Amino acid sequence: MIGILPVLPILIPLFTACCCLLVTRRRRAQRYVAMTGPSVLLVASFFLAARVWHSGTRVIHVGGWDAPVGIVLVADLFAVVMVVVAAVIHLAVSVYTLGHSNPADERHGYFVAQNILLMGVCGAFLTGDLFNLYVWFEVMLIGSFVLLVMGGGRERMQAGIRYVTLSLLSSAMFLAAVGLLYGIAHTLNMADLSQRLAHVNTEHPWLVTAVSGLLLVSFGIKAAVFPLYFWLPASYHTAKPAVSAIFAGLLTKVGVYALIRVFATVIPYSPYIFHILLIIAGLTMLMGVLGAVSQSGFRRVLGFHIISQIGYMVMGLALLTSDDPQLRQLGIVASIFYIVHHIIVKTNLFLIGGIVRHLTGTEDLSRLGGMLKHAPWLAILFAIPAMSLAGLPPLSGFWAKLTMIKAGFATEQHLLTMIAIVAGLLTLVSMLKLWNEVFWKPAPENMRTETSKEVITPAIQSPHRLALLAVPCGVLALLTVAIGLHPQALLTVADRAAAGILDRSAYVQQVLPHVQAEVTRGITNESEDLR
Repeated sequence: MIGILPVLPILIPLFTACCCLLVTRRRRAQRYVAMTGPSVLLVASFFLAARVWHSGTRVIHVGGWDAPVGIVLVADLFAVVMVVVAAVIHLAVSVYTLGHSNPADERHGYFVAQNILLMGVCGAFLTGDLFNLYVWFEVMLIGSFVLLVMGGGRERMQAGIRYVTLSLLSSAMFLAAVGLLYGIAHTLNMADLSQRLAHVNTEHPWLVTAVSGLLLVSFGIKAAVFPLYFWLPASYHTAKPAVSAIFAGLLTKVGVYALIRVFATVIPYSPYIFHILLIIAGLTMLMGVLGAVSQSGFRRVLGFHIISQIGYMVMGLALLTSDDPQLRQLGIVASIFYIVHHIIVKTNLFLIGGIVRHLTGTEDLSRLGGMLKHAPWLAILFAIPAMSLAGLPPLSGFWAKLTMIKAGFATEQHLLTMIAIVAGLLTLVSMLKLWNEVFWKPAPENMRTETSKEVITPAIQSPHRLALLAVPCGVLALLTVAIGLHPQALLTVADRAAAGILDRSAYVQQVLPHVQAEVTRGITNESEDLR
């Protein structure tokens, strides 16, 4: 059982999707399966994380074929941290869906698509091969497109077409980069590439830089960085609340994970690429938060904030421009901490946005108000992740921003760090704007009677359904508070994970213990062939 632990985060969602497909006409049975699968996934991911923490990276050679020829799954600490957080979000959103979905969506495969999406997410985190990373991206695309357009409607279809078009463009560029990499290095195994590209780069540095550029654009589209982010705010708010929540929490983070994994572990260091990353990080933070401040819809504001916060995560990667190994590691530590914090907080905010819409029937801020009086519990649930996103102590966002700002000043990236501080202040402004418009100000006159009598009252008279919506938000809020009160635990995990990401020789030794010497001997001859 211990030996197959790295495969379980992929197999469990696949098995759950198959079981849900078999019982699509039996709603109660499907719901039991849809809750059991994420619960088992969470338990398995914790067991895998504990195993990796105590025994080191776990590697599985699928089908018994040794790397670099065969498919390999690599469960290092960074990967399993992402898998654990994904499992938490999967379970929270699944419970929330019980209170927000309708029978038609479930008959049309909502839970099937959600589990296919999670299978793709976990596969992307655990794969040790670039081609299989491409495959898992496509699996994610299948599940996410179905979820995005589910329920139909012109707006959703337009958003879905826009989303899938940009995703296919990203995939085409990724596939082109994969082909070039195989042409110049004769392998796609990440550990093997890490070795071979180091030698190829000495002979053909511009060729490696060109491939790096293709990968940067491809992953940049998926991560929604500047100037490739325009698809995100145009699509996320159109989906159902549970769908937009899981998208906000996980999809863009897979793109950020790919950026960190490939550029910190695989691709040789290129000053051109990392200086571009510095510029991208600053502009992503700034443009995202300015877009958020200007929006008038609840989830539209949150959508632009996803973009802004991605800039902080990319900033940590871009700080690898430093020559000091300790500062380089600090930048990756800040990125990992920020990713975990943001997945939890942003998912929670989108779930809360769904509750607001459930209670009022609208997301238009001009038509909202008075929720502090009618639903004070919701105001508390909103305040915790909102203030954490803004970086106020003692919540998780404070430590995430503090670690990132500390790393920025330590590496003497003063302008970028000042942009991060300004973006944080503007985030606070936009969160206060949401608080005022939704909770603090009185309900508009033309909406007050409707809101208090026709919409909120039926919801309050259904405590079971409301509990299914509120409990996941409360659990995620408690996680945010717990990380904020005890940040050292996550910082310790992030520090150890960052060390593993940056130690390329250790990564190669873990994945290719038996062929490392043979690869080293063969590299010289292959470099000659490239001439």
